[in-house]
Amino acid sequence: MSMHRRVVPGATLAVMGLLTACMQNPPAGPASTTRLYAIDEAGAAKQCKVGPVALAAGKPTAATMTVGNDGGWCAISVAAEGHPYAAGLLTVDAVHGKVYVHQVGDATRIDYTPDRGFVGPDSFTVTLLPGRPVLRVAVTVTR
Repeated sequence: MSMHRRVVPGATLAVMGLLTACMQNPPAGPASTTRLYAIDEAGAAKQCKVGPVALAAGKPTAATMTVGNDGGWCAISVAAEGHPYAAGLLTVDAVHGKVYVHQVGDATRIDYTPDRGFVGPDSFTVTLLPGRPVLRVAVTVTR
């Protein structure tokens, strides 16, 4: 069986143009070098507020998150010198929600989605590699 591949002139450029159009402009300023794509924001909670996060290798950092329980996620984005961490280990799981650690563009994103119908406090802890910074997140889930 032979396979035929048809090359359409300009198709590669058209696809690249579509992908470029999906890319959001990062916020202005020297510290913001993270690429963000519109598809990466699909499914976000309407109410999501995260306090500032400054990680230090081998040290615990406390963070706060307030999220509305509308079925969406709330995220904390962190990076190691402008690059995503190699891994994120969920060392203390959330009791009333799901935590998902993954790479988005140039950052590691930690998403929290509250359990359906839950309102109240929750928490979780993530250890990132390399460097082993520990992020302890106190979550407040609202209606």
